[in-house]
Amino acid sequence: MTEVVSSAIDSDADIAKGKGQRTRERILEIAANAVLAKGFGATSIEEIISEAGLTKSGFFYHFRDKNELARALLEQYIEQDEVIFDQVFNRARELVDDPLQQLLAALKMLAEILEDLPNGHPGCIVAVYCYQERLFDKEVRDLNRMAVLGWRIRFREILEEIAAQYETREPVDLEEVADMVSTVLEGGIVMSKALNEPRKVADQILLLRSFVKMLFTRSQGAA
Repeated sequence: MTEVVSSAIDSDADIAKGKGQRTRERILEIAANAVLAKGFGATSIEEIISEAGLTKSGFFYHFRDKNELARALLEQYIEQDEVIFDQVFNRARELVDDPLQQLLAALKMLAEILEDLPNGHPGCIVAVYCYQERLFDKEVRDLNRMAVLGWRIRFREILEEIAAQYETREPVDLEEVADMVSTVLEGGIVMSKALNEPRKVADQILLLRSFVKMLFTRSQGAA
């Protein structure tokens, strides 16, 4: 009898935990859409609560305040971003062995993914936070900076692998080229939204791909 009661209690706890997680994810989804559409400052807790069908106490059960919500949104965005990059670049490595061809293939796949989005890229939480950084505490600002530095490190490592086998046609700082990849992605999103041209991000990535292809030439000593 004790085992049956214990099992029932555990089952109820699991159901409650699952429901709580779904509620938290729903709050983050609503908040992300609102923040990308009009900025963090213009997004209120009240509108999130209303759309989610929650009470204020229900919201504050998951997030202590708006700054904690901001941090959770950013952590979620960074995680999703990393997953996409990992999938694209891992797939490129499966297709070809040459590091330059891997980057070219990855950029093409990334352009195709963004081109397939019916209404274009929804926007970037990292960029939004940069524009409104005074709204956030130091922890959130530092996390945002680490996200951008993470992009730099990822692309620089890829470029260094290419540089081990290829020479550049012009002298360049590979770290600056790594930052250029992020700049094109973020700038493409801004241009796409400003011009209402959903394809703009994909077009900019393909142009970046052409630049990378022209930048590197096979080293004389390479096999």
